Amino acid sequence: MRAGNRLAGAALTAALALGAVPGIVGSAGPTPASTIDPSAFQSVQVPAIASTEFQVDGFDDAQRGANRVDATTVLADPGKEPVRVVLGRPKVGVPAPHGGSSLKPPRYRLTGYASFYDNGTTAMRLPRGTTVIICGGGGCIERVINDYGPVASTGRIVDLFRADFFDICGCPWFSGTTWVTISVY
Repeated sequence: MRAGNRLAGAALTAALALGAVPGIVGSAGPTPASTIDPSAFQSVQVPAIASTEFQVDGFDDAQRGANRVDATTVLADPGKEPVRVVLGRPKVGVPAPHGGSSLKPPRYRLTGYASFYDNGTTAMRLPRGTTVIICGGGGCIERVINDYGPVASTGRIVDLFRADFFDICGCPWFSGTTWVTISVY
């Protein structure tokens, strides 16, 4: 036999021997049957014709619980629900608005022609993710550049989503380009 098999066999034999002999290992065997002391119980005698009142002698002080209920315990009846006072919303002091703008100045501005493009806002000279405000004859919008284009040879500096183009253009539906100013932030 190989040494590894001999060692495994010895370990298995030892494990079986320990499980078969509980006294040696330290575990206890079954508890022998014990008798219950009859003085732990209180004798009760019920007459054959019992009245509705029945009294059993109380426990001695050693057997009473700390929160016991007996004839001297005062029980409180529930009262009416207290009146709840609902306070109004707290008044918060808000400073008066002031004239001016919280918009920081742009890093620089570009001017040129814009056209429409159905897949977002594109600008060849600006990286994706750049926040811009584009102003034209019809108003201004704030957008984030999300694509590259238009090609430099077209002369346009930005292509806008179709709805945005007509919002800032202020021109009829058949227009293809409009003059815009782009503020780059």
